[in-house]
Amino acid sequence: MIQPLRGMKDLTFEESDRFVHIVKTAITVARSYGYNYIETPILEETALFKRSVGDSSDIVTKEMYQFEDKGGNDVCMRPEGTAGIVRAFVSAKLDRQPMKQKFYYYGPMFRYERPQKGRLRAFHQFGCESFGEASVYEDFTVIVMIGQIFDALGIGYDLLINSLGCQDCMPAYREKLVGFLTTIRSDLCEDCNRRISTNPIRVLDCKNEHCQAHLTDSPKLIHALCDSCDTDFNTLTALLDKAEIRYTVDTNLVRGLDYYNKTAFEFVSNEIGSQSAIAGGGRYDKLVEYLDGKPTPGIGFALGIERIMALVQMPRKQREGYYMGAMVPEAIDILLRLASRKRLEDKVTVEYNSKGFKSHMKGADKAHARYALLIGEDELANGTVWLKDLETKEEQSIRIDAL
Repeated sequence: MIQPLRGMKDLTFEESDRFVHIVKTAITVARSYGYNYIETPILEETALFKRSVGDSSDIVTKEMYQFEDKGGNDVCMRPEGTAGIVRAFVSAKLDRQPMKQKFYYYGPMFRYERPQKGRLRAFHQFGCESFGEASVYEDFTVIVMIGQIFDALGIGYDLLINSLGCQDCMPAYREKLVGFLTTIRSDLCEDCNRRISTNPIRVLDCKNEHCQAHLTDSPKLIHALCDSCDTDFNTLTALLDKAEIRYTVDTNLVRGLDYYNKTAFEFVSNEIGSQSAIAGGGRYDKLVEYLDGKPTPGIGFALGIERIMALVQMPRKQREGYYMGAMVPEAIDILLRLASRKRLEDKVTVEYNSKGFKSHMKGADKAHARYALLIGEDELANGTVWLKDLETKEEQSIRIDAL
């Protein structure tokens, strides 16, 4: 028997109900903020992610599903959503239009990493990307929107924020950080030592507890921000305070992707073990330019659908639609005609095989139908159907033409 590949799973039954509820809820909230749907290909040029996510990132160096296609093109299955959305933004020449653009997306992403609870090799994200608005008020609005999504899903969370600075304040900080890391190089893991020369700020994000213990006294970028970045970050915290949104400033929060600058944030949960991040994002004001577009500020986020699947408070399932059952074979043609009409306005489940009354009622309950409609010998003779409202328990006999 052929099984799913390691780290990949089928989505069925109760989990699929949760998936649909998460996506529908997130879409409803995103659309209320002016976001429109966008879909990009699962397969992209590998160069897209090397230029955006970064050559030194774990995603590019270790985790991408990368291969050469039959045309000799270096391609990969998308490991994250933002780069593809920005590529589509530039491809459609939206960077040349003065109006602001907002998109939401959802779909599968792929990373070859060690599968564990809440982390798969094929996983799904819902995300939003906002282009053309440089104001820190947009950062605040995006954070509020994510909180609203989680509130609607009944998920508790903690908010972590940080500032990653900009091209004016980052170089001096980077030099200072490299100097510090060089002095403790022997106490750091192999990955951290590699990052000192490629992307030193990523060392701060190391998950190795031994490394973290030695990074306690590392210089903090938040204390080395330029006036512009410092003002923006203070404005963001003031907005969060005024809105009574609790947050923690995490000076080691750098995110795992190279394109972020200024505001970075994560929503975390302590209910899913060590993989506590359930959503994250930040500002990427240079990414459109990196991908050959006109300079355009941007900010976005993505939430992991599998990460929050078990945390969602599902609404009470309402009975809906009709269960139609044939008590005798001769009733099937009539049921099919009735089902075709009713499906224009309602959900209909049809049981073609003639069964006993109790069996049909179990079927109606399993289908979670609001109405059970049965046709037996008496109904055939009288041109009627037997109808029961499974919520009010009211039963009645109705002529077929009246139904």
